[in-house]
Amino acid sequence: MILDFRFLIWAVGLLVCATGEAQTGGWRMAEPGWSYQFPRDHGVHRDFKTEWWYFTGELKEEDGREFGYELTWFREGVMPMRPAGASRFVVQDFKFAHFAVSDLAGGRFYFAQKVARGAYGEAGNGDGNPGPLAWIDDWRLTIESGGAWHIEAEDDGRKLELDLTPVKGPVIEGEDGVSHKAAGGGHASCYYSYTRMRSEGRLSMPGSAPAAVVGETWFDHEWASNQLAPDEVGWDWFSVQLSGGTELMLYRMRLKDGRADSASSGTYTGKDGRVVYLKAGDFKLTPLEYWKSGMTGGNYPIRWAVEIPRLNLSLAITTPLKDQELALPWLAYWEGLIHAAGSAGGTPVTGHGYLELTGYGAALSAMGE
Repeated sequence: MILDFRFLIWAVGLLVCATGEAQTGGWRMAEPGWSYQFPRDHGVHRDFKTEWWYFTGELKEEDGREFGYELTWFREGVMPMRPAGASRFVVQDFKFAHFAVSDLAGGRFYFAQKVARGAYGEAGNGDGNPGPLAWIDDWRLTIESGGAWHIEAEDDGRKLELDLTPVKGPVIEGEDGVSHKAAGGGHASCYYSYTRMRSEGRLSMPGSAPAAVVGETWFDHEWASNQLAPDEVGWDWFSVQLSGGTELMLYRMRLKDGRADSASSGTYTGKDGRVVYLKAGDFKLTPLEYWKSGMTGGNYPIRWAVEIPRLNLSLAITTPLKDQELALPWLAYWEGLIHAAGSAGGTPVTGHGYLELTGYGAALSAMGE
């Protein structure tokens, strides 16, 4: 893969994260009322410009050694329709993927990226039925016939193989069927999550024998054609799996003046799978500590106080590893394992999850122009 091609892919891919001025002609927009159907919606949605299948989780070896991981497949549309009879080199979309491992005992964070056109089948997406769902070379996501999921990736001596089983049904991230990112039509995505997946498999690290790992994974699948508004620069996204079998997702869309967009929202999933939808006024996110990247200069808020009076829920969010920044061509973002401690309804709770911070190294809109 030559460097110029990588930069081209990232330039195309960031258009969806740019301002509302990004071109969306011919692409379908995420609109309220989407009727989710499974397994259909596990699969690809080629009439939307951008889509991702996103896995993050906490894993532990038998001796208690803890790891975090991220494995995500993206597709970024180039043209809404592939011309009839076009050469295989004329692709409808590009594919790329990110793989990251947080080694807490070793105090190290590793990340890698793959990019492909898919002209020869080396990358692609499935329709949601049992079989391959997303792949680039040997980085693969597969749905098994019995309902389990399987993911695998390998880079520079680090190899992850996991079998994942959903504990609860899919959670629709949006009360009206879509997740709104800003006011006005089109600034939304179709978005659902498996908020807790039992995870077991093997993790190999350089210099160590492959080890069995178990843990929990959060899965997001999201597709859209245009999300951010012109005055938005990025977002802060939290996924937390709490003791007692409940889960919390919150996102704060950030405006250029530092305030949170009123479209910010979240969900709280009970042990029984029931969902409480949270609006921007239902929660308060307060950053308490920052970490500055020596690579990009990005100043990331990595310790937070979370208050949700409506749920009588209070959490302190910390990270066991400060440097979990993916510094990639044209883009840098912080995506890392977090720990949570606090109280819910007066009862102590703990948890773990992932935090994603974008737009701190450089505004997404600036990079997408």
